[in-house]
Amino acid sequence: VQLQASGGGLVQAGGSLKLSCAASEGTFSNDNMAWFRQAPGKELNFVAGISRGGGLKKYEDSVKGRFTISRDSAENTVYLQMNSLKPEDTAVYYCAARAPSYRSTASSVWDYWGQGTQVTVSS
Repeated sequence: VQLQASGGGLVQAGGSLKLSCAASEGTFSNDNMAWFRQAPGKELNFVAGISRGGGLKKYEDSVKGRFTISRDSAENTVYLQMNSLKPEDTAVYYCAARAPSYRSTASSVWDYWGQGTQVTVSS
């Protein structure tokens, strides 16, 4: 499986962005999926995860109520809708596929990664 993340950009605080992650090769329709992010000088952190069927989701505390993860199995794509963005959301965002659980917050247990897309939120 090869993943392609897109949708990042520069936005003002309070604005919105929608990230997409599509499989360029293979399919992840039977896999748990997640988004991680890495801010400058910081470690890679879990943002949100979604189960194979899309019915179960987990969010990191700081994004609850602002971000929504979803998936379209027919389009082989997972999304991250980000609203009410804050400067501290500035990071490179990565999608990941195939872990034992959609709740897996350790990056080491995810098998496949997209190339990352930059999100910059100005104050």
